[in-house]
Amino acid sequence: MARRHPRNDDPLSAASGRVSKSAAPRPTGGSSRAARPRTFGNLPAPPKSVADGALEHYEHPAYYDRAYAARSADVEFYVEQARGVRGPVLEYGVGSGRVALPLLRAGVSVVGVDHSQPMLDALKRGAAREDGLLERLRLVRGDMRSKRLHQRFALVIAPFNVVLHLYTRRDIERFFARVHEHLTPRGRFVFDFSVPRCEDLALDPERWWGGSRVSHPRFGKRVKYAERFHYARMTQVLTTWMRFTGDAATEQAVLTHRQYYPAEMDALLHYNGFVDCRWAGGFESEAPNQAADTLVVNCRSGRSRSR
Repeated sequence: MARRHPRNDDPLSAASGRVSKSAAPRPTGGSSRAARPRTFGNLPAPPKSVADGALEHYEHPAYYDRAYAARSADVEFYVEQARGVRGPVLEYGVGSGRVALPLLRAGVSVVGVDHSQPMLDALKRGAAREDGLLERLRLVRGDMRSKRLHQRFALVIAPFNVVLHLYTRRDIERFFARVHEHLTPRGRFVFDFSVPRCEDLALDPERWWGGSRVSHPRFGKRVKYAERFHYARMTQVLTTWMRFTGDAATEQAVLTHRQYYPAEMDALLHYNGFVDCRWAGGFESEAPNQAADTLVVNCRSGRSRSR
């Protein structure tokens, strides 16, 4: 599900379809290490667990759908990956169907796993509005680290930073083990994740960024939007607080993302048994480079197993 906000002043109007972590303006100058705040000050308390930050952002599917409606390059990429695949595609983090619905419209059957019931309900409603989609969709609510489907797939996908909700080495080991179990012997596992950016991780955690006005379906009108960030260097978890302020009410949500560096992810894939890993610096098959905001990985299981 989600993951970076559109790179402009309004997270609901990303005309380019490219996304970054924040819609807020960036600071123009740096500060010394000694000058950086060491406490949260009046920052809202960190989530009780990173798991809270894996769910809150997905409690309002209508806002999520509007916020990321302009993001299309990855959708087209995953639809193309699924063309010609025999049998259904397994999508982790299926959410409200930003990728799954186009897959269904392209004639691809989908098995979707997600932990957010509101997002799954929204996807089911969306599929029911179009003839022939719901019958090719199977939805499973559960933890992607542990959910066993007792079925194998020629294509397993985890779009749009799903892997950034795996916060520890054990989390990613468990998830990769499930992927191995669900792949056919020649099946491919394809996912993408945002490259950490030093300027995001170094933002002042005491400061709210933004102040633009955005449309929020829950408020029924445009409201003031701002974000705050805190990066925990030892756990590599970036926490983002999103604040929506209307005339008479304020709503806030938290999002937590584990930051994975390219070489780190490469090692995790290798030591967890994935082979033939093909990397791209975006959704146009371009080679990874210094300017890449998103990395796409296409790999297969190297573990032998009996049918």
